Amino acid sequence: MAEYLASIFGTEKDKVNCSFYFKIGACRHGDRCSRLHNKPTFSQTIVLLNLYRNPQNTAQTADGSHCHVSDVEVQEHYDNFFEEVFTELQEKYGEIEEMNVCDNLGDHLVGNVYVKFRREEDAERAVAELNNRWFNGQAVHAELSPVTDFRESCCRQYEMGECTRGGFCNFMHLRPISRNLRRQLYGRGPRRRSPPRSHTGHRPRERNRRSPDHRHGRF
Repeated sequence: MAEYLASIFGTEKDKVNCSFYFKIGACRHGDRCSRLHNKPTFSQTIVLLNLYRNPQNTAQTADGSHCHVSDVEVQEHYDNFFEEVFTELQEKYGEIEEMNVCDNLGDHLVGNVYVKFRREEDAERAVAELNNRWFNGQAVHAELSPVTDFRESCCRQYEMGECTRGGFCNFMHLRPISRNLRRQLYGRGPRRRSPPRSHTGHRPRERNRRSPDHRHGRF
């Protein structure tokens, strides 16, 4: 019996534990779910709930009507957001293996940012500190997430451009970053928590560092 229960844990056959929460770290039923949401006590992955705000969904004019934002503007806004969050979290807490942002519209997934650190200790410290911070005018809500394999969490139909549920799909619709930014963040080989100091004791300036006017927010 014990082996059977272990084999079905977190699957659709499990009548006790929520399979969606186990796979995705979120559930549309929230606290009203009839199955248990087993929140991890340790994990490499954290989730920053509802942190990213897609300007196409939120942009409004002074009279409250919807303001058109082009796809190019959205991608630039998203790349800036992604780089800002990735860089600051890695410099403050430790090496990041993977970061993903949900482009879903459901309340339990919209704007969720999943960050998988190399070390569980870094993830634990990030959660403890980030829950006392603000980003871009909103309080940060961080928690450890059970998600470690995003291949199981993603909507395969969305990746092929065939998802019929749209933004309200219960599997992750992960928004991609531009190729150049991916090479910049992930293609540099071993990453350090902060730039090395020069012999004068000051950190060298980065050539591609944006001015403060272009930053979305600081933790």
